Amino acid sequence: MNSKKKLFIAGHNGMIGSAILKKFKKKKDFKVLFEDKKNLDLTNQSDVFNYLKKNKPYGVILAAAKVGGIVANNTDRASFIYDNLTIQSNVIHGSFLSGVKNLIFLGSSCIYPKNSKQPIKEECLLSNYLEKTNEPYAIAKIAGLKLCENYSNQYNLNYKTLMPCNAYGENDNYDLSSSHFLPALIRKIIDAIKSNKSHIVLWGDGKSLRELIFSEDIASACHFFLKKKTKTKIFNIGTGVDYSIEHYAKLIMKHLNINLKIRYDKKKPNGTYKKLLDSSLARKSGWSHKINFEKGISIVINDYLKNYLKKS
Repeated sequence: MNSKKKLFIAGHNGMIGSAILKKFKKKKDFKVLFEDKKNLDLTNQSDVFNYLKKNKPYGVILAAAKVGGIVANNTDRASFIYDNLTIQSNVIHGSFLSGVKNLIFLGSSCIYPKNSKQPIKEECLLSNYLEKTNEPYAIAKIAGLKLCENYSNQYNLNYKTLMPCNAYGENDNYDLSSSHFLPALIRKIIDAIKSNKSHIVLWGDGKSLRELIFSEDIASACHFFLKKKTKTKIFNIGTGVDYSIEHYAKLIMKHLNINLKIRYDKKKPNGTYKKLLDSSLARKSGWSHKINFEKGISIVINDYLKNYLKKS
């Protein structure tokens, strides 16, 4: 008799989703389910409902999302809100209809107001205005969080939302038009080295502060909170450490043993100046991150050089 619990990972191909897939494949008590988009379009309600009804998983991890950096968020605003609302509604409601008792929804730290008191506690949600550049994405994520919160409360389910700070890891997106700031920095620096340039250009003034967490730590949080019963259903997932974007650029250059000059394009936006999460609720529950930035950036740069640079 097969006693393994079925776990459906929605969004297994992305940077965070692939880390979650890798994590749960190592766990002997889970049978991991995942599908490529050609086999299961998460924006198609009937397909999602039928898939979940057929497989009846023990748990679901919803890592699928339309994501991108400042430019993508600010220029493709309609798609960012519509696609994410559709995916979330289909997977969360479909899970409920199929009797799924345990679900982890991956939110985002961008759901918090632009001028939140630092470090940001979960209670800051909906207390003020959002950052305008990523407002559609943030609103969609807030809706997903509220779906989970209300389904849990009304139907006594274990549907939780984890809100990671800025994530980085293997299998990231390095397209400069749609990537987040760290993979963009890595590519800019390595491209400059390849082209024998003496400098790189950072958006804004480079002073904006960002907290980063390695994708494997997010995967560990998903495993921990999927199985743990908690009264609280919303948890920040962070490291408690932030640096300026300029400082991250210097750390990457130090790792590559290169010293490029940094110039600033102050016509470009800085984004939110500071966004440091208070992750004390998660730590009090028993979870904590394990991988520091020095170790994580070494893994990511090696992944870029090995797997992406050869393709570009």
